[in-house]
Amino acid sequence: MISRDLYENYLNILRAELVPAMGCTEPIAIAYAAAKARAILDEEPQKISVACSGNIIKNVKGVIVPNSGGQKGIEAAAILGTVGGDESKELEVIANATDSARKLTKKLVREKFCDVSLVEDVPNLYIEVKAQGKNHNSRVIIQDNHINIVLIELDGKIIYQGNTHKEEDSQVKLNFDTHKMSLKTILEFADGLEINDVQEIFNRQIEYNSRISQEGLDNKWGAKVGKTILENWGRDVRSSACARAAAGSDARMSGCPLPVIINSGSGNQGITVTLPVLEYAENWRLSREKIYRALTVSNLVSIYIKHYIGSLSAFCGAVSAAAGAGAAITYMAGGDFASVGRTITNTLANVGGIVCDGAKPSCAAKIASSVNAALLAHYLSMNEYNFKGGEGFVEDDVERTIKNMGYIGKIGMKETDKEILNVMIDRVNVESCL
Repeated sequence: MISRDLYENYLNILRAELVPAMGCTEPIAIAYAAAKARAILDEEPQKISVACSGNIIKNVKGVIVPNSGGQKGIEAAAILGTVGGDESKELEVIANATDSARKLTKKLVREKFCDVSLVEDVPNLYIEVKAQGKNHNSRVIIQDNHINIVLIELDGKIIYQGNTHKEEDSQVKLNFDTHKMSLKTILEFADGLEINDVQEIFNRQIEYNSRISQEGLDNKWGAKVGKTILENWGRDVRSSACARAAAGSDARMSGCPLPVIINSGSGNQGITVTLPVLEYAENWRLSREKIYRALTVSNLVSIYIKHYIGSLSAFCGAVSAAAGAGAAITYMAGGDFASVGRTITNTLANVGGIVCDGAKPSCAAKIASSVNAALLAHYLSMNEYNFKGGEGFVEDDVERTIKNMGYIGKIGMKETDKEILNVMIDRVNVESCL
């Protein structure tokens, strides 16, 4: 039986994490910061500049900015946010961008209206936008969380200053603590859940994420990973689970303006924790109540694994999200704590080494691979097969395995993260190193 304090903690985590976002969250966060800088300036800017951490640059470089008419990159995201954004909509800031705003964005990109620079020795998630007008200058900084504005300045004077230390500080404001999470209490929370507490949250997640998945299957987005799976692997539940998750990313990474419900700050992770669970629930003809409890498991397991690593790193978040989906499928199949733990361990032991080299169409393939691994992990677990403690980073205790993966993702892959960025922005002569 879960305590009331822990129950409320998990409920607040779901409320805070499962929010709508349009397109890849990194370019949208840039657009949001730019729209805020423009609003504070209160006049037409003559120039803007964007300084970002390496992880932001990595995740914006190869992805199409939604509602931009097919434009890519930091400049397009920042300018569209400036000329066509509504900062009050936060991660849906450019949902109502007009044709004239898109045309003006293309023109201003060509005219070098926006300067972009890499800033080092800052948090992994860091965006600074400066807007220069005829009479005034404004500055906005986002840090640690995609909508966490930590500084607003006008003409060099601070008019707002928020939490500028750790990601945990943002949790205090939203009244939750991810450090209190454990797999045991996640399952207790799911079992004891009052359905009315999450019905609205999950109905929205199901609606939004199913809609963009169907869009990815119906139309020619990205590399068409989801469509390719169904056309070549068949349409059994395993193929459909992989395909529907991948299809949502196909559309999202290629500029589809439909919003998604995110998980751990990522739309791709939000799609991945949702669609495989829904496919299996439909195949097994489970009740809506059972689906809500399963989505509780998938979302919270993903958040639990990812909170050790942080929002952005060289660790591919599709892995933690797929582990969450696999855990939820095992839960729906009647699996107990040991069974769910085996599924998580089997998933991480298999694909824990997938690296993140930025947001782009190939993310859909990484999602498909991760979900496929999670389904293998589920079937292994239901047969009481699992990878054993002492094999690589795997421990007999699933909680310790999760922590080991967190350490590898956060600390061990830090240099990998830097080198991936160096390759992506041509700061290293690869051939000379080989």
